[in-house]
Amino acid sequence: MARSDHPARGATIVDVAARAGVSSMTVSRVMNGRSGVSADTRAAVEEAIKALSYTPNVAARNLVTSSELRIGVIYSNPSAAFMSDFLTGVFEEASARGARLVLLKGEGGGPPPTAALEDMAASRISGILLAPPLGEAPEVLRVLRDAGCIIAAVGAYQSPDTICVRIDDRAAAYEMTRHLLDLGHRRLGFILGNPDQAASAERMAGFYAAVRETGGVDVQVAQGDFTYMSGLAAAEQLLGAAKPPTAIFASNDDMAAAVVSVAHRRHLDVPTELTVAGFDDTTAAITLWPPLTTVRQPVRALAAEALSLLIAEIGLHGRKSRVPREHILDHEIVQRQSTGVFRPTSS
Repeated sequence: MARSDHPARGATIVDVAARAGVSSMTVSRVMNGRSGVSADTRAAVEEAIKALSYTPNVAARNLVTSSELRIGVIYSNPSAAFMSDFLTGVFEEASARGARLVLLKGEGGGPPPTAALEDMAASRISGILLAPPLGEAPEVLRVLRDAGCIIAAVGAYQSPDTICVRIDDRAAAYEMTRHLLDLGHRRLGFILGNPDQAASAERMAGFYAAVRETGGVDVQVAQGDFTYMSGLAAAEQLLGAAKPPTAIFASNDDMAAAVVSVAHRRHLDVPTELTVAGFDDTTAAITLWPPLTTVRQPVRALAAEALSLLIAEIGLHGRKSRVPREHILDHEIVQRQSTGVFRPTSS
């Protein structure tokens, strides 16, 4: 008796895969419109679906999708305080969404090795969430895009095929600098962040935008990289100048905390003799004395929002996305005891 192309029971994805000579995962990728499948393979799968009159069980498909919602979280950030808030936001959102997380960490502040990225992309990962600065790391993005991964990134600026969730860094830095100027300070120090991150340039641009609006401002700039150690070196440079700043604005809280430490070592009272401001409002801002005036960047909310948008994109199954490519959350200036009104000295 000749074998029928149509099994007596309803055809399954396994039957389609067997007829096309591919894996069930490949059939799933074709049906969901995902990339990473050759034209010949896609044609073979589509022919098998047609020949077997295969119609997926929508309820079962949704159940499988839910149970297999696995999100890769890739991070390599030098700030322990920032990462604590970031991961808390991710864990809380993942728990609410029933998503499983697979973590991959880069060592020494750099991205994970290419082989590790390829291994994660090749595993049964539904999508990838990148912590800063990896959302702007060219090699990381290349590997993940080549593998056809759906990507969301926190703190990154708009890039093709990536969901970017951030605050308006330029506006936030402008507002903080304006606050320092309104306190009467006219000798300002600014500590830059990692030069490879767009947020660093945006914060510097916001700082200078406020300075240009006010005449007679003396500006001194030092390079940092968002680490506490770089903040120590930058603070020594600024406070060792012949005419040191009366206020220092650091591009993140870790570097601002380092400024406070150097000020104490130099027997400078904060804020009477030196005003210090930071950026992020992580736990570092409230675990030193005096607690920092800082820009509140809602790190937990940013991470949760990025994961939520990523899951929404995954749920489209390859259909045209309506998920915004760039999403900006609100920031806030939080005033604490590390800033004060400028008081001229007799020296």
